[in-house]
Amino acid sequence: MLRGFLLLFLLTGIAIVAVFGFRGEKSTGAPLEVFPDMVRQMKVRAQAPLMFFADGRGPRLPINGTIPLGYEMPKPETIAPPAAVVPGQETHSRLGFSAGPDYYDTGKMGTNWGTGLPVQVTPELMERGRQRFNITCAMCHGASAAGNGITKQYGLATVVSLQDDRIHNMSDGEIFNTITNGKNTMMAYGPNVTVADRWAIIAYLRALQRSQKASIDDVPQEHRAEMEKK
Repeated sequence: MLRGFLLLFLLTGIAIVAVFGFRGEKSTGAPLEVFPDMVRQMKVRAQAPLMFFADGRGPRLPINGTIPLGYEMPKPETIAPPAAVVPGQETHSRLGFSAGPDYYDTGKMGTNWGTGLPVQVTPELMERGRQRFNITCAMCHGASAAGNGITKQYGLATVVSLQDDRIHNMSDGEIFNTITNGKNTMMAYGPNVTVADRWAIIAYLRALQRSQKASIDDVPQEHRAEMEKK
């Protein structure tokens, strides 16, 4: 039995040497690689030529109309006439990702969480907040922020209702920080949601909270009679 094992071992060694050759042996043929690992992948390498394209270049130019991450499409009012454009000057506003130390970027006033929205509340802002909330937050917190999103039906039972009194009384700055850095089972959305969109979401959330706990005092005086008739 031992003799058979040694014979099999010897034949295996001879086969390996015959196929792969000795270490350091030179050949003009292409090497046979059984496990090329990740050294030689069939992929486009940065700044490397590639004969697949007619111009021989691997890296491709951005598709026309591509917007860099963190920027928005140029608005008509922000685009200067051609004669007034300075070379290298951007014609679109930049949307940052918590780049500054002020309340707008951190949610803090000094060492404390601040309150109040550092942006002007407009119909456009509320619409943007509604859109971003439904895309980013509603799957967990629900369309009305009651914590009954679709993920709860699939076992994520730790979702907080944003209609709770604790969240109602939470400062805007702390909510901003939670969106930015996450909390408990909630992931951080700072790298994905711009600062401007975070404040838009907070503005819309405050409107959702008020809509669920509104009183007659929230109805304008001229419309209260209509409410009483109903």
